[in-house]
Amino acid sequence: MDKNQEKRIAQIITVTVTLLLIPALLLLMSVWPAHADVGQPKHYTELKFPPLPEIQVPKYDRFTLKNGIVVYLMEDKELPLVSGTAMIRTGERFEAADQTGLADVMATVMRSGGTKAHPSEQLNQILEQKAASIEAGMSVNAGSAGFSALSEDLPQVLDLFAEVLQQPAFPEDKLNLAKVQIQGGIARRNDSASDIMRREFRKLIYGETSPYGRTVEYATLDKINRQDLVDFYQTWYRPENLILGIVGDFDAPALKAQLAERFGSWQADTPKPRQPRLPLVRQRRQDGVYLVNQPQLNQSSIRLGHLGGFVGDYDYPTLAVMNEVLSSFGGRLFNEIRSRQGLAYSVYAAWSPQFDYQGVFLAGGDTRSAATVPFVKSLKKEIERIRQELISETELKAAKDAVLNSFIFNFQKPAQTLSRLMRYEYFGYPPDFIFTYQKGIENATIADVQRVAQKYLAPDKIVTIVVGNEAAIKPSLSELGKVREIDVTIPKPTDS
Repeated sequence: MDKNQEKRIAQIITVTVTLLLIPALLLLMSVWPAHADVGQPKHYTELKFPPLPEIQVPKYDRFTLKNGIVVYLMEDKELPLVSGTAMIRTGERFEAADQTGLADVMATVMRSGGTKAHPSEQLNQILEQKAASIEAGMSVNAGSAGFSALSEDLPQVLDLFAEVLQQPAFPEDKLNLAKVQIQGGIARRNDSASDIMRREFRKLIYGETSPYGRTVEYATLDKINRQDLVDFYQTWYRPENLILGIVGDFDAPALKAQLAERFGSWQADTPKPRQPRLPLVRQRRQDGVYLVNQPQLNQSSIRLGHLGGFVGDYDYPTLAVMNEVLSSFGGRLFNEIRSRQGLAYSVYAAWSPQFDYQGVFLAGGDTRSAATVPFVKSLKKEIERIRQELISETELKAAKDAVLNSFIFNFQKPAQTLSRLMRYEYFGYPPDFIFTYQKGIENATIADVQRVAQKYLAPDKIVTIVVGNEAAIKPSLSELGKVREIDVTIPKPTDS
């Protein structure tokens, strides 16, 4: 290529770019906004959002089988999946104190041990081949079991789920394995400062012997044998104690027939026992400062609080608003204690009610050792402040918006709504409790927030627990009052 050819090509490129690029730039400038600041990020106070969507409860079917099993069916055709959950009227609170851990072990082995027709390994293999699952669990106030499967596999997985609930095998080797796993958890339970804090706080509030505060020990595990599992199962796992909910892509009439076939003939092996009374709840320690000395730590985990209330309390919605004012991101605790005073890595407060026994009010956080005492004082000051001073209109609006916005997200999927309906029935709440709570939030006023703060927050009943390095906490915790040390030494196994 000679120089003339190169020059000619360069001229062609120049003309082409000029003809294409310049008109494009002119066109872009003609539509580009005249104001230089348009397109810049807006301040959050300038953002506009559409109104919240109304909560819609999807259509569902509720019926009772002849043997007493309550069934909820809620169709959801979005994906070819089906999931089911059973709530069983039982819980850890009904196990004997000297066998703490029994209910949890029973639920674990009910699943891990397989059924009388399908031993554990065979059951696991079938579920794995179908990408399905069956689980069982236990909480302090309910037993649970669940399954998930592809729609096309529902009949077979439902068969296996019915077997797990009605014909668990409870093999001795799986019992021993479960106990070994729990023993490992006991040995490691002091590894985390936050775990110690949560566990010991509950003991201070509910008491070491209360079902809501006690912990499983080597000695209580030693007293659990296979027959205990069978007895606990036969006492509580009965058709009249079951609420079963299924959601997903299924044909409702066909599923009703399958449920009647697989669950309708289930009868308990033993006479129905008399319903026991729920354990009495009272606050064990009324006030005071408690220390778990951990010399290896360079920071403190702190929690303070007292006995709280119920989900069904009339004032619960307003307490949720109060909680948001105190503890939200940008709330009083975050702004004052973390951001302005720099006293905490994290700080929180929570009015944490329970459905059928009193929950707790708690507040706390993590901070450096030297800031422990100032942190506790500031936390208590903010608790007292919300009792004595009216919150602002801005705080009220922000808190109500935040609670209502977050509440909506609890109903994004039909499975979430079904779960709530089942819990309301289990604990004896009305089906429209969803809307009662929402209405209570909307109606909360500034005066209401102060009223519930004065009624339910009790500074004179606050107990404080600190898990930290006593020698590094300066000033001393004694500035907060008499300090009692908690010994968290783990009792040794009886055979050691």
